[in-house]
Amino acid sequence: QVQLVESGGGLVQAGDSLRLSCAASERPFSSYTMGWFRQAPGKEREFVAAFRWSSTYYAGSVKGRFTISRDDAKNTVYLQMNSLKPEDTAVYYCAAGLRGTDPTSHQYSDWGQGTQVTVSS
Repeated sequence: QVQLVESGGGLVQAGDSLRLSCAASERPFSSYTMGWFRQAPGKEREFVAAFRWSSTYYAGSVKGRFTISRDDAKNTVYLQMNSLKPEDTAVYYCAAGLRGTDPTSHQYSDWGQGTQVTVSS
């Protein structure tokens, strides 16, 4: 239903910052719950951050370091990641769901292809 394309991943050192982008084919964003998830090799995909209506949600492991935002004019969602740690290494996925979707669940309707983030110590 919604095509999502992530970008901005890369290889960085601990303490560095990255800004991930998720370009969506559907607008307006106000009609959707938008989220970021990540998955490391051998681990379950886990919730990172999301927004629904006017509220934002963060996993405890990233709260205070990561910020989710959106630019409706550019039809794009962002994940600003600061003070990166090796534990943040994973493939990061953008997801979209109906506005009423539980923002921390995996029950989003559409997912991007993912972008790799690698943090060295």
